Amino acid sequence: MDIPDSPVSPAIPAVPAVPAVPAVRVFRDGDLLAHTTALRSVYADAFCAPPWNEDEEKAVEFGERLPVNVRRPGFIAVLAFAGSDLLGFATAWTTPAPFPTDRCYPQAAAGLGPERTAAWLCGAREIDELAVLPGARGTGLAGELLAAVTEDAPDGRSWLLTSVRSTRAMSFYRGRGWAQATHPSPDGEGIVVFLGPRHPARALAPQPL
Repeated sequence: MDIPDSPVSPAIPAVPAVPAVPAVRVFRDGDLLAHTTALRSVYADAFCAPPWNEDEEKAVEFGERLPVNVRRPGFIAVLAFAGSDLLGFATAWTTPAPFPTDRCYPQAAAGLGPERTAAWLCGAREIDELAVLPGARGTGLAGELLAAVTEDAPDGRSWLLTSVRSTRAMSFYRGRGWAQATHPSPDGEGIVVFLGPRHPARALAPQPL
């Protein structure tokens, strides 16, 4: 997932000023769960606006998935703080083989085909969530979190899914060297696969017709 398009709503409380260099912490195990409430709050603020339009229930579900996610092989989370306040986070893990069939995975597999799905995505670092508070947008924090969570990806292999509905997210990833590997209709609601800047298959990603 990624960064909503619309500006902060007046109903959302003011967030702390973003320091010149936010404190970044890396987690690879259940120690992350101590920050569940803050992570859930940032998730809700980041994805409540269009095109995501996620409600509080989705944020609760995100928090409930964390105890399972921290036990996934290759799990990593990168959190950015201003003092004790969480500004944003990114989470990722190693995509298993065989390729999963729940959530949005079938759309990714359909777009790439079974051979490329297995070769390009299985065993790679999969970015699950990337979220920053509305007040932290435009500061470069999201890019820093994305770079940090993929820094030690195995053989440079990292990938993610986003929605074609979010032109801002699409532009964000392209601007950071990510290669779009699937091309659903731009006026639809399809899921897009992006390969990271150091993914060895990024040059092989099919171009739109």
